[in-house]
Parts: sequence; C-alpha cells; structure tokens
Amino acid sequence: MEYRINPATGDKVSLLGFGCMRWPMIDKDGVQVIDQEAVNEMVDYALEHGVNYFDTSPAYLQGQSEKAAGIALSRHPRDSYFIATKLSNFGDFDKAASLKMYRDSFEQLKTDYFDYYLLHNIGRSMEQFNDRYVNNGLIDFVKAEREAGRIRNLGFSFHGIREMFDHFLKMHDNGEIHWDFCQIQLNYKDWTHADPKRNVNADYLYAELDKREIPMVIMEPLLGGRLANVPEGIAKQMKEREPDKSLASWAFRFCGSFPRVLCILSGMTSMDPLLDNLDTFTHFKPLSDEELDFLERMAKWMEDYPIVNCNYCNYCMPCPWGVDIPSIFRHYNDSVTEGRYPQTQEQKDYKKLKRAYLVSYDRAVETIRQADHCIGCHDCLGHCPQGISIPRELRRISRYIESLKQDTL
Repeated sequence: MEYRINPATGDKVSLLGFGCMRWPMIDKDGVQVIDQEAVNEMVDYALEHGVNYFDTSPAYLQGQSEKAAGIALSRHPRDSYFIATKLSNFGDFDKAASLKMYRDSFEQLKTDYFDYYLLHNIGRSMEQFNDRYVNNGLIDFVKAEREAGRIRNLGFSFHGIREMFDHFLKMHDNGEIHWDFCQIQLNYKDWTHADPKRNVNADYLYAELDKREIPMVIMEPLLGGRLANVPEGIAKQMKEREPDKSLASWAFRFCGSFPRVLCILSGMTSMDPLLDNLDTFTHFKPLSDEELDFLERMAKWMEDYPIVNCNYCNYCMPCPWGVDIPSIFRHYNDSVTEGRYPQTQEQKDYKKLKRAYLVSYDRAVETIRQADHCIGCHDCLGHCPQGISIPRELRRISRYIESLKQDTL
C-alpha cells in the first residue's frame, strides 16, 4: 500500500481511503438497509491490505453509515485505523441539535476521539456558513474539542465558490482558525474544467492549500463513478495505453500524482472495486507529464457530452414526491457516455436506440419515480453539493423522453 505522512502529526495514512457513503445495501422488509455482513468483510479485507483511513458522516445513507462503520471497525484495534467524520448539520443548525449530532457520532462509531473531523460541505454562501457554524458558537466549540484531544485534526470539506474558499483560507492565515487539513473535489475533469457556476477548478484549490502546506483529502476522484465509465472513444484510448488497467486507475493515479495529497477516497460498494483499487495503490505509479497532458485532452473532450454533473451522492434524497433523482441522472449519463443516446431521427439505428433507451429507463427507474413526477418543489436544491438545478434537469430529461415517445426529437 502507498502511504503518505501527515507532517503535523506523523500519521502514516494509506493513500487509498475508504469512503463510507456507498456501503452495499439490501432490502429488509421493504426498506433499504446497509448489508452489515458485506461491510464487515470489505473492512476486514481493506485493513488486512493496508487501507487505514475511513471517511463517513451522520448524513450518509440516510443516517446509517456511521453505525455500520462503527460496528465493522470496532472489531479491530483502535490504533490500526483513522476515523474521519463530519458535522453535517445541513437541516438543523440549532446549537443543541448540532451538539447532539456531534456526540451521537462518538456513540455510533464506538470511539472516544476522531482522528479527522470536518465541517461538512461548506462554500455556497457566507450566510449559510455563519448560520451553521459561527452564530451558534460551533466554531469555538470544535476548536475547544481539538484542544481537549477529542478531535485530533480539524478541517472542512469544500463545495462552492472561489470567494468562499478564499475566505476560509483567510481565516487560517489571520489565526482565526487553524485548518489541519482540507477535503476537496479533485479529479482530471475538474482540474481545469470544473463548472464555474458550481465549483472551483481543482488546480486553484490545490495550489492555495499547497502554498500553506495544508494536507488534502480528495473526494470524488471518479466523479461519482463517471470517470470509471467514460465515453467509448476515451475508454478506447486509455485501454490502448494500459490494456491491463481499469479506467478508474487513471483517475486515481492522477490524484495521487500530487505530493500534498494525503488520502484519496473511494466509495467502494463491493469487493470488485476494492480489489481493483488495491491493485492500483499497492503498485502505485504517478503519472508522467505526457500522461497528464493526455488526461487534459480527454477532459476537454468530455465537455462535449451533454451529461448532468451528478455524482450520485444521494444528498438530494429522499425526494418528498418519491422521484428517484440519482437513478434518473445515472441512467441518462450512462446512456450518453456509452453511445446509447438517440439524438435525432436521422441518426443511424435511431429506432433501435430509441426503443433501447425507453425500455432501459423503465427498468432502471420505477414509473411512479420517473422524471415527469417532479413538481418543482425545490426541496432538493439546498442539498446538492454540486449546485445542480435538479428540477430543471429533471424537466429537461422528462421533455427528452416525451419527445422520444412522440417521435418529435
């Protein structure tokens, strides 16, 4: 396993981190619950093969993730792994509710300290940041908890606008708060091609943190799996270069090629991606300058594809009207990137593509949970870390599907 050293603490952290946002799920009496047996097996195997960083949150998997992580990890010596969790007070930033969330995390994770603790998903607006952490005194509280040793490293996870990111670093520079680490979205697509309305190019985030010698934990190295399922033409070029390596390995090697990166998170849902990632990180090889240039060309190419910038994190769920937002976006994006996307009636094999799209859509998403059931209540908008205009994208997909059915494309 490739390891990186946290210079401030000496922590020897596995470059591959286990993201606990995508634990395997099973149906139990009509309810989706975490498959604890599968989680235990994956955690055991990961630890045995050198993975020692586990990232979770009270918000993941409708509140089930921390408990599953706690059950699996507590079966091992506490000094054999690092726990990262978050103050995910999106819905209720009342101080009492936030403190309860913080204290509940200790119980769920069966620990008396957090190795890495984050203010979760900040960066959209100053008003939101102040309401969640400043006006209620939580900034002072978590700083005191760090002094007491219950938090060993304090940081934040960032999604948002450049102005906010600069503000958080200014807080660090003027001594208002010392950030021990920062979690950012970094991948070869967002390095210089992030959506400017929703996120900041990762090259800027990296440079500013590197300048201050702040270690980085990387989230969304695969953009919710999209960089493991790239358009056919890009996949062909990658396979010609590395026929025995997965498409995902390119994305992980990109992130790990930057020395200030402490850990790269991967939300592994089964043993197959775990095994593939272990292969990448136990034989880790940074990208050459030529390979970095190649990925830059591939990132530019991807901009031509009309996908929804969804990472399938499920923060938007549950929808109060039952719309299965992530599944709708995933089906649409997969169809585009895999060349199963009917675009015009003059297209070769249009009728075949049309039928395949409509049939696969009905199989992927229950009829009563499809895009046309969105009423535009906007309940989802405040939860999306990518800042996607979810109702607008659902309407676009709904109109597209209707045009297929009516042959008006």
